[in-house]
Amino acid sequence: MSTARLAVTGSTGAVGGMVARDLAGRGIAQRLVVRDPSRAPDLPGAEVVAATYGDGDAMRAALAGVRTLFLVSASESADRMAEHRSVVSAAADAGVEHVVYTSFLGAAADCTFTLGRDHWATEGLVRESGMAHTFLRDSLYLDFLPLMAGEDGVIRGPAGDGRLGAVARADVARVGLAALLDPDAHRDATYDLTGPEALSFTEIAATITEVTGRETRFHDESVEEAYTSRASYDAPDWQLDAWVSTYTAVRAGELDVVTGDVERVTGRPPLSLRDLMTIG
Repeated sequence: MSTARLAVTGSTGAVGGMVARDLAGRGIAQRLVVRDPSRAPDLPGAEVVAATYGDGDAMRAALAGVRTLFLVSASESADRMAEHRSVVSAAADAGVEHVVYTSFLGAAADCTFTLGRDHWATEGLVRESGMAHTFLRDSLYLDFLPLMAGEDGVIRGPAGDGRLGAVARADVARVGLAALLDPDAHRDATYDLTGPEALSFTEIAATITEVTGRETRFHDESVEEAYTSRASYDAPDWQLDAWVSTYTAVRAGELDVVTGDVERVTGRPPLSLRDLMTIG
């Protein structure tokens, strides 16, 4: 095992991959903990180690000697909390001192977005472990918004006129990087990460239309309509609840939040939806 004191999970994904590439670009040694080494990015100064969140023994070995861990939340699944319990326990057992965890904006035991409750519980596990932490409470990702429209160009969901301060994944990665580079400066901090504005889905659809030229509109479903329109996916109940509660959380005003945390931590203003789509 290398002498890397910093480990990154999720490097095969978007946010973790951005963090890993930035660290490599700075010449910082890191350990990439991945499920499938063949999918890990080939980065200078990076050691690739195979371990899954649910395999405590493998994860303890993978994190041996690591001081700071960038922990990307596990893929959405029925076993997500069991995986989080396993990886947090393994990190503490391995002697990890500081965890930077990708949580969710408004995470609470009773928040409307059902998966936000898992993030709240995971934050609790990290706190109880005795490890220092930095919680990145991300709003919904700006990058995902254009993908919410169906093939007919319609975004459907029971969001009403609720507003959403969505954040770019690149901004989340930049905040995470700052915490990894100077963990003591971000010790036991919780950041609410949003974009520069809160938009309704009607405004989101209008922006997508204007930037892409593809006609996009928002249809405000009832909750019953939302479940019915998604029934054809044959998804388990927990996943249907998560999909629908994404919109009902917006309708409830729980994601109508705009903060300055991205700029305060990184020194750069966050990207807007228009910025992201124009750059992309």
